[in-house]
Amino acid sequence: MKGWAKLAVLAAAAVLVLPALLRRRGAEVASGEAAPALALPDAQGRTVDLAALRGRVVAVNFWATWCGPCLLEMPELARYWSRTHDRCFELLGVAEESPLDEVAKAAAGVPYPVLVDARAQAMESWKVAGYPHTYVVDAAGRIRRIFRGPVRADDLEETIAPLLPASCPAR
Repeated sequence: MKGWAKLAVLAAAAVLVLPALLRRRGAEVASGEAAPALALPDAQGRTVDLAALRGRVVAVNFWATWCGPCLLEMPELARYWSRTHDRCFELLGVAEESPLDEVAKAAAGVPYPVLVDARAQAMESWKVAGYPHTYVVDAAGRIRRIFRGPVRADDLEETIAPLLPASCPAR
């Protein structure tokens, strides 16, 4: 009887977890498509909307506080943002699956906006399959490149430099 009980628990767990896994594994947002909507609060509660950044190149970096590679790439992303944000570039960090206090601690000293996706809605619409995951969105709002895993500043520069507009709209 114990074997049947274990099997029943495993079956119940599969029924509950499988739909969430399949939802995440759906067709990935592709390069060339319009970027999904993204409007989330930062750690201070101010809403940042990707649509308001139209005219600028934006890197959207999905991460989590428990993701080691995410935390390792953050200082390099911060240095890159500091060098390029005045050239019509913005970087948005989107913290997923992480408590607000841990997000605030992990993002302390990060100069670019860090947004909090408490309900993982952005993660679903952007079809993020793992962390870190970075999308480069051009000035017209189209996804131009997707980085799965940690991204280096050199790779960002190579992707972003040709996309930067000649003039930048005021913030």
